[in-house]
Amino acid sequence: MTTRRNFLTTTSLATAALATRTFAQDKQDKVQLSPERIKLSLKIGMVGFGKNPDEKFKGIQELGYDGMELNSPGGLDKKACLAASQKYNFPIHGVVDSTHWRVQLSSESEETREKALKDLITAIDDSALVGGNAVLVVPAVVNNKTTHQQAWERSIEVLHKAIPHAAIKGQRILIENVWNNFLYDPKGGNNQTAEKLVKYLDEINSPWVGSYFDIGNIQKFGKPADWIRALGSRIVKLDVKDWGVKGGFTKIGEGDVDWLDVRRALTEINYSGWATAEVRGGDKDYCAGILARMRKNLLGIES
Repeated sequence: MTTRRNFLTTTSLATAALATRTFAQDKQDKVQLSPERIKLSLKIGMVGFGKNPDEKFKGIQELGYDGMELNSPGGLDKKACLAASQKYNFPIHGVVDSTHWRVQLSSESEETREKALKDLITAIDDSALVGGNAVLVVPAVVNNKTTHQQAWERSIEVLHKAIPHAAIKGQRILIENVWNNFLYDPKGGNNQTAEKLVKYLDEINSPWVGSYFDIGNIQKFGKPADWIRALGSRIVKLDVKDWGVKGGFTKIGEGDVDWLDVRRALTEINYSGWATAEVRGGDKDYCAGILARMRKNLLGIES
């Protein structure tokens, strides 16, 4: 028989339990990543203002970004960029291999693969010159001339040739997951895992090679947070963008990426390092908006 005292006690306990769960859920839903541990950057090609490296670096630093990423071979003059970086104490954290799509490491042509190696070496040298620590590279492209297995074997062969030079220069070679039909099945649906990418990196088996994980690129084929958990410490840097079924690549926060779960996953693997926006660029105001979206969605910090 329920007494008034028992009823009040039971109700109080239930209310307290609900409040505890609600507090825990609120805390979980407000996962924030420290701006001291994750530095926000953007690609130099996104900076649609400034007549020269000095003006571009100054403007981006004023917006509150932590650093910049360049392109190589080619792109802006690296010595001028280094001068601007030193002048404003604004770091260049690395470069993107600018020829990896048209000069493929996995090409059926041995001559092309040698050119790809040469370009990768140039990018490594340029990154070292400007004070960076890594080169982003798309390692292979699967198409009607190159099977997945051929892309796997050829690209690893070229990468192993580049690793000794990367080690001498103190540069990491970072593999980007991208829509190149490699390390995933382009017709395999949206619930694919990071298993192939993990195996690929582990077969290379070098401390100088890791993952440059692109959060938005994988959204069409899998869950970015699950890939982050699977890759773990293999992830050295992040590219930040968003993708959705309805709108395709879109502004950060307007696609289907579960940013809360991404923050949880990055917390779980204890990630610390660079996160670079890779979206459409623009003028200074537009770049300011990109930074605000990165802070809100990737770090969980409201402006």
